[in-house]
Amino acid sequence: MIRGAFVGMLAALAVASTASAQGRGRNPPVTIEDNAPYDGQFTFARIRYTQALSGGFGFGGGRGPTWLHDYPRGERHFAKILSELGTIRARIGGSVILALDDPTIFKYPVIYMCEPGYWSPNDAEIKGLRSYLLKGGFMIFDDFRGRDWDNFEEQMRAVLPKARLIPVPESHPIYDSFYRINPKLVVPPYGNFPPEFYGIFENNDPNGRLMVMVNYNNDISEYWEWSDEGLFPIGPSNEAYKLGVNYVVYALTH
Repeated sequence: MIRGAFVGMLAALAVASTASAQGRGRNPPVTIEDNAPYDGQFTFARIRYTQALSGGFGFGGGRGPTWLHDYPRGERHFAKILSELGTIRARIGGSVILALDDPTIFKYPVIYMCEPGYWSPNDAEIKGLRSYLLKGGFMIFDDFRGRDWDNFEEQMRAVLPKARLIPVPESHPIYDSFYRINPKLVVPPYGNFPPEFYGIFENNDPNGRLMVMVNYNNDISEYWEWSDEGLFPIGPSNEAYKLGVNYVVYALTH
């Protein structure tokens, strides 16, 4: 109960310091910053990719490349939440953007990709992600919906041909790794798509290590990005933060 109230306070207030710097509005200018140097702190690692000419049903226009959506406010706000919890030494002054064939990704236990409906990896990137996941890495896919699934599923078959995308049940430990979450309450910030959560498990064993978490028909980073603007209600924003925290805690402890 105390932890839930604490995140509620943070989601509403703690990230407000970045709002004045960014200015209000849905599409502020985006400048890609230099990658933060590796120093052992937990650092948000975003994956960049070659964007397919035609994606699925994602919103690719007007905000730069699809892999950049919600940057940098989404990761800044999320990192601040992580650092305030006191359990994870999280970097709040920067993030990193990496390609899947960059060996640097092995320094980061959690990597994040948005809009995989537009993801078009080459052979080296497919091999890089396969190695990363099989060696213990954890990946979050977020911000896609509808027909985006077709491209995402095709690319993951190339990465892990024998893997199956399995619905992650409400009873799974990832929903209780720090906060107790009812995933049905993590509703999408826009659209009428029903949220679904899928995973890829080591050896396709639902009792084994979860290597990939998939937020389908959802966009938790959208909540992170705008949590200091009043664009969305505090309740759903809190649930999106708590889900992200659970992902990180699960990844670091499994």
